[in-house]
This record gives sequence, structure tokens and C-alpha cells, in this order.
Amino acid sequence: MKSIILDERQFGTHEECGIFGIISEEKQELARDVYYGLFALQHRGQESAGIAVSYDEDKVAYYKNMGLVNAVFHEEELRLLPSTNVAIGHVRYSTMGSSNVVNAQPIVFYGRFGRMAVAHNGNIINAPNIKKRMIYKGHIFQSSTDSEVLAAAINDYSTESVEQGIYDACKNFVGAFALLVLSGNKLYAVRDRNGLKPLIMGQKDGNIVFASESCALDAIDAEVIRDVMPGEIITVNTDGSYTSRYFAPPDKRPCIFEYVYLARSDSVLDGTSVYESRYNCGKILAEMCNIDADIVAGVPDSALVSARGYSDVSGIPYVDALSKNRYIGRTFIQPSQSMRENSVKIKLTAFRNNIQGKRLILLDDSIVRGTTSKKIISLLRKNGATEVHMVVASPIVKWPCYFGVDMDTKEQLIGGYRDAEEICKLIGADSLHYLPLEKLAECCGCGNFCTGCFDANYAVDLGNFHSEKLLFE
Repeated sequence: MKSIILDERQFGTHEECGIFGIISEEKQELARDVYYGLFALQHRGQESAGIAVSYDEDKVAYYKNMGLVNAVFHEEELRLLPSTNVAIGHVRYSTMGSSNVVNAQPIVFYGRFGRMAVAHNGNIINAPNIKKRMIYKGHIFQSSTDSEVLAAAINDYSTESVEQGIYDACKNFVGAFALLVLSGNKLYAVRDRNGLKPLIMGQKDGNIVFASESCALDAIDAEVIRDVMPGEIITVNTDGSYTSRYFAPPDKRPCIFEYVYLARSDSVLDGTSVYESRYNCGKILAEMCNIDADIVAGVPDSALVSARGYSDVSGIPYVDALSKNRYIGRTFIQPSQSMRENSVKIKLTAFRNNIQGKRLILLDDSIVRGTTSKKIISLLRKNGATEVHMVVASPIVKWPCYFGVDMDTKEQLIGGYRDAEEICKLIGADSLHYLPLEKLAECCGCGNFCTGCFDANYAVDLGNFHSEKLLFE
């Protein structure tokens, strides 16, 4: 096969999304449960939201729009979605250039087996190649997302059944994907063979529920059954029965950045508590770093737990140094750099009385682009902190992510070509300390993770690097 050189920005839309689905024996207002589930997953995507429900066995009603979950869905929109046996939902963020409602999910289409809906979290890195082949065969695409390519491929392979289509299509996808597929009165849940993206299965009053994180199951009082396994397809019927099959041998390599930043602290991923992971990171950092300071604080929200762990081991008092505006989304997953920088200005304020005249140790989960860290340190100094020592609960982010986290190129990353000393000078800290990768993995359960953003040890063989490009055969 002819080799194709792909620039990193040709991989399509990089996303870190949240998906939620539920199937019931009796028709219910399941859209409301999906709404609460999506609300709990809002941290995974704040650009668009959508819900799709099946009705009359072969029809799908849906509503999706730009904005936060509670801005997209009001009582009127929820009432328009009929009572159903099956419903799925999606929250999304994207990179610049693909921020429009056409790219919002779930993707709803009419296929070989009638109306279907697909919700996808992840990034299919060979989607451009698949899309070219399908366009040559006569397929038409409306959006710029790899998720539409994924949905079209499933339909193309569905010659015998939807399940068979999912099975055959998934064998051809390279990259990360957690999927929920709604077709008729069935719900399909799928996870890529490396388990890069989380997907958990639960139950509530006989209903089967799937979610990106366990916190979304908690939001509707559902009980955890188990995680969807890497490479697994689970087919669920309305009576609650389900079957499992594998489209590929599992090679579990979940994304370690889920534990660092992406997941909510109260979630459990693949049996490991995110809270405990972050707390232990703080404890280890306290053992490693000998910093003479007066107080310890964390950057809200994902670093607060690590800061408490650091304080407990070091004996240095924990204080709140920064106050977060709860109505502002996560800065890291804003669709453009200018939006990220502007968000910082109104997102965080400092507790002057807590930090004035104090030497401060500030815990953060990671430093990706560095602009946020620089602004935070400047803010703390303006409010009276005499020293700001930055302690990071992960290693230096050196490499791009190709599997759904918005880190496109090494040039975008402050650590792409710099060491800790150089980064320290750029962000204006008095000192800068990182957690070694082996210690991070230890805190996250000692599993075999995808750590590509830290050391280029990706879960998927990406071919050869050539001047920020990848070669695919």
C-alpha cells in the first residue's frame, strides 16, 4: 500500500468527550437520566451537548446544540424527546476550526438497519485514510469529525447485523475510541483494544447504564457492574440481558492522563480511585522535594487532592490560595489558545489574606502550554506571595497526543524542547519540581499505561516520526 505522510493537524478533530447511555425494559423518560449523566461528565466537554432516543423501534429523535448541558437542555427540549427504551448522550470539546453544531454528537443517520445514533469519545488516527476510501465508494460526509467516519464505516460493514458491522469496522480503526451505538431496541458499548478511553457499565432498577466515568453513574444512583474491557463489544437488550464478544485481543494500555487531569476526582477508572491516585502523587512529591515554605496550595480543581497529600506528609499547612469561578469551564479544554488565556483572567482569583507575605508551594496536575501557569504565578505574586515554588504531579509533557487530548504539536508544549530549569524561568517560579513517570504509574495502580505524552511510548504503533509528521502504511 502506498505510504501517506500525515501532518499532526491532519488527524482531524482531537477530542476529550463524555458519553452516557441507558437501556430499559419499559419505556421511560430516559432523556432525563442522560441529562443528569451528561451534567456529571461536563468536565470532559463544554462546547456542545446532545441526546438521542429511539422510539417506535425504528425511529430516532434527538436534540443537540452548542453550549453547556444546562444551556442546551431545558424542560422544553427534554419534553420533546419521547419516552423510550434506549437513549444515549454526548458532551464534547474540540480544537479550533471544528467548533460548530454540525460536529456535535450523537451522530444520527439512516443506515442499512434503519435509524441509528453513535456517541464517540476518542480519536481515530487513520480516519482520513478510511474517509478517502469511503468517498471513493460514494459515501457523503457532512462534518469534519472522525466520529462520522466511524459511524459510516460501521454502517458500511453492517451487511449481516449492526453487531457484525461494529465488529468488522472496529478491527480497522487505529486509535482510541469508546463508543455507544443505538440501533432499534439495542444498545452497543465498545472500547478500543488498548482501553485508552474509559467506559464503565452499571445498573439501576434493572436498567443497564454506560458512562465514561463512574461519577456519572453516581449522578443517577446507578451501581457499578464492571468496566467495559479493552477490545470488547457488549450488546444489551431491553430485558437487561447482554452478550459480550471481542473484536481484537485486549492489550490494555489506558491513558495515564485521565488520572492526572481529565477524570473527575471522585471517579474510579478500571478499578483505581482517581482521588487516591492524585493524593498519593502529592505524598510522594512531599517525600522527594525538600522545599522550605510556609504554606501549600493547589490549583483548582484537579490538583487540590495532590496538594492535600503533599501537606499531610510535609506537615506544611494547606491553605486555599486560589478561588475558582464555578461558571467558567476548564481552561485546558477551551477550543483556542486565546480563549484559554482569556479564561484564566476571569476564572481564578487569589485569597490575598491567605498568601500575603508567605512562601508558597503550589501543586498543579500538569503544565501543558505554560501560559496558565505563568499567569497564576504572576497573580499570586501580585497578591503578596513572597515565593512561589511549583510542584507538578506528573512528568514534563514533551510529546503530542494523537488519541483525543488537545496537544497537537511539540511546539505547542512548553516542555516539548525544554527541561525543568528552562520551564521554571519561563513561568516565573522560584523552583519547579516534577513527579517522575515511574512514580506516577505507581500511584495510578502500577498498570501498563499509554504514556506517550510524557515519553513517546504510545499504546499504538504510530510508525516513524519525521519532523513532526507520521508515516502510515
